[in-house]
Amino acid sequence: MKATSIDFVFALFEFVILLFSLSFHECAHAWMASRLGDQTARLQGRVTLNPIHHIDPIGTLLFPALMIFGPLLGFGGARFLLGWAKPTPVMTRNFKNIRRDDNLTTLAGPASNLVLVLVSFIVLVILMVAPFPGGQDAVVNAANHQLNPQGETILQAVALLASLSIEVNLALMFFNLLPIPPLDGSHILRNMLPYNALETYDQLGRFGFVLILILGQFIVPFFMNPAIAVVDAGLSLFLRQG
Repeated sequence: MKATSIDFVFALFEFVILLFSLSFHECAHAWMASRLGDQTARLQGRVTLNPIHHIDPIGTLLFPALMIFGPLLGFGGARFLLGWAKPTPVMTRNFKNIRRDDNLTTLAGPASNLVLVLVSFIVLVILMVAPFPGGQDAVVNAANHQLNPQGETILQAVALLASLSIEVNLALMFFNLLPIPPLDGSHILRNMLPYNALETYDQLGRFGFVLILILGQFIVPFFMNPAIAVVDAGLSLFLRQG
């Protein structure tokens, strides 16, 4: 397989994973809000994994597409894939304990990404310890963003999906935890601020997108690099047993 073909496969897989991960993220917000008494998102059909109900034209399609396919066309690109979906509507007045329940609803999103990371890690471990011919090689190659043209196609596809899922969902988790409006982290921080500081903090929302673009490219990799190192170290434990 030519290098350009491999790059395209990785890009396509990343885009599919991003769509599902963003949908899972927003669905988690909607589900938690519903559990805590606010049915706004449920009534709008947001308790679903169908991407159609969560897509934001810029954050889900255009921005990620430029990050993924830009390098293939000779421009743009980033180390980690980022994006966002259409915000989940929440009416906090429907909660019994507004601050607590708003925090739980907010944290459900990043927590859902962490769940996908753990599931993907378990899939990679199964490929490494189960008696699949070439399973360990598939995992190692996927972690290094490589494919073996002579390897087992299905195993390599599963390993690639799981490996990229870990990267994409870690990036989404750290990205959404940034305390910059309108990201999830801003809701948590806002609920911790004293009343006289709320108006000043809310003014950041006017510059949120700019701050996200400027700070996100530095802060997210700062957390991503050690997180990926931990994942690689965990996988290496099972590799040594093979």
